[in-house]
Amino acid sequence: MKIYFDNSSTTAVSPAVLDEMRPYFLTQYGNASTLHSFGRDARAALDQARLGISQIINCNPDEIFFTGCGTESDNLALFGTMAASGSKGHIITTKIEHHAVLYTAQALQKAGYTVTFLDVDKQGLVSVESVKAAITADTKLVSVMQANNEVGTLEPIAEIGKMIAELNLNRANKIYFHTDAVQSIGKIAIDVKNLGVDMLSASAHKFNGPKGVGFLYVKRGTNIFPIMYGGHQENGLRPGTENIAEIVGMAKALQLAYQAHDEAAARLKIMRETLKEGICGSIEDVSFNGCAACNIGNIINVSFNYIEGEALLARLDAHGIAASTGSACATGSPSHVLAAMGVDPIAAQGAIRFSFGKDNTLDEVKYTLSVLPKLVNGLREMSPLWKGGGVNVKARPKN
Repeated sequence: MKIYFDNSSTTAVSPAVLDEMRPYFLTQYGNASTLHSFGRDARAALDQARLGISQIINCNPDEIFFTGCGTESDNLALFGTMAASGSKGHIITTKIEHHAVLYTAQALQKAGYTVTFLDVDKQGLVSVESVKAAITADTKLVSVMQANNEVGTLEPIAEIGKMIAELNLNRANKIYFHTDAVQSIGKIAIDVKNLGVDMLSASAHKFNGPKGVGFLYVKRGTNIFPIMYGGHQENGLRPGTENIAEIVGMAKALQLAYQAHDEAAARLKIMRETLKEGICGSIEDVSFNGCAACNIGNIINVSFNYIEGEALLARLDAHGIAASTGSACATGSPSHVLAAMGVDPIAAQGAIRFSFGKDNTLDEVKYTLSVLPKLVNGLREMSPLWKGGGVNVKARPKN
């Protein structure tokens, strides 16, 4: 049996999505910037995909800009907005952002921009009040992710958007608001107008679309510069020949995700709660990371104290179960998210993320629960930190 519980890392392309893409590899392979019939067919497919996505997130088609991935979308939002600001302005973000935002903000800081990295609470939530308190006369951009990719916590994006909109009524220089929605889109309803965002980043491979394509929503009137040069595509904001096949696939995948949303959400909740209850009932000394009441719905981040998370992953993999210790973009590194949440280092060291997708089943959860306790206990028996091992840290005398 092979079980895939790493859907927050990437997802399988749906067969219907692959079928939708196939003609644009084989027969309708024209360049959308050319004038002949092949190009016109490609342009029509591009326009239809843009329209379909815009209808799902409630924006105008010309506010959708296609990119190569979610990371590029985040980079374009931050670098592009700050480049257009005309000064070394101020950026506000959080300490738990995906590295696509976090490292971009750090690069801007090195380039002379002022950056505030906000704290979060023990559940991974940033407060609206802390965002407001950090805003200065020089603030140009606020970037807060909608759903955290490691613990699944949903941030108060609509509330932050409302607060910024109210402040902008009395400001000469507008504050722009960006959200990284890579982990949330396709799982929860997204209406950019209700969220109050000026920019939103997304990536197709998180909702059963192809890898290597994403988009950036940019509200009309947002002052943003391109960060690459070379062509007129995407209204000059993102040059390069559009990847028609993958763009078409992304639009189809997003459509399918929302058509099946209610049924999928119910299934994911059952699997998530079954796994959580099973772990609590069979394994001692565990803790769950993130906000239970405001979770994206498909992520469980659990700490098995006194073991190495990567060692448990290897043993799970040997039993055909794929999970992760956190972001696939930071494998092997300590979790900056758990550190920002104040999770005890011993608990953070043993943290595992299980993330469910549309193809997972309750039987897979039950199989995982049948092997997980034995694997955890086996590792703890070898751990000098566990009470059953050679040394109990809690009982060790202070020097």
